[in-house]
Amino acid sequence: MDWLGLRGKGALVAGAGGIGGAAGLALADAGADVVVADVDEERLDDLAAKGIRTLRADLTDAESARACVARADALLGRLDVFVHAVGVNDRRPVLETPDDVWRRITAVNLDSAFWTGRAAGELMVARGYGRIVYLSSVSGLLAHPHHAPYAATKGAVNQLARVMAREWAASGVTVNAVAPGYTETALTHDHLEKPGVRDGLTGLVPAGRLGTTEDLTGPILFLCSDHAAFVTGHVLYADGGRTLV
Repeated sequence: MDWLGLRGKGALVAGAGGIGGAAGLALADAGADVVVADVDEERLDDLAAKGIRTLRADLTDAESARACVARADALLGRLDVFVHAVGVNDRRPVLETPDDVWRRITAVNLDSAFWTGRAAGELMVARGYGRIVYLSSVSGLLAHPHHAPYAATKGAVNQLARVMAREWAASGVTVNAVAPGYTETALTHDHLEKPGVRDGLTGLVPAGRLGTTEDLTGPILFLCSDHAAFVTGHVLYADGGRTLV
């Protein structure tokens, strides 16, 4: 996989869950030197057992997020690639969404994206090179019911990526987002197991199936690679055509 130009690059992945963990492993397979950060020790232990270096950090706290990025930069020798794959959801109607649910989802999905992305961007802009990829969602575009805080944060992440891309383009730093459709991960497992949900969601996807983490690692690797040097400020929908209908 040397054609990607990732061999020897230093990569930090925020989020050790389904997509984040898969991205970390895919980057390592492509030859990058990888560190994955998360607050969940069990997820980190699973990746460590596969040879990935890990950092435990609460990325919803600004100081902790900055310290995590600085520590990863020191471990890697140079931070070239940053992937933000942190996210939680809580499906309920707007009128039944308590303040604490709103605050928790915005802290995990959006605050962490800003704190870590700004810290990574500061290092990359100073060095004249960087690749930043955010994991967004089709929910940032489509008006799914019972997704208000999640959808709001993913729409905000799209705009955050676009503004960062605009500000940092002349410094050799690209910022993009990958927006999955319905994907089989730990985040979606319980919801998909409810009666009728899996079939109902699959019926909305022109490709006729739900996504997998492997469907997302290719787009992530491309945007992290030297082949995407002139691609910035985009939201790439890896959704099996969901946003077409």
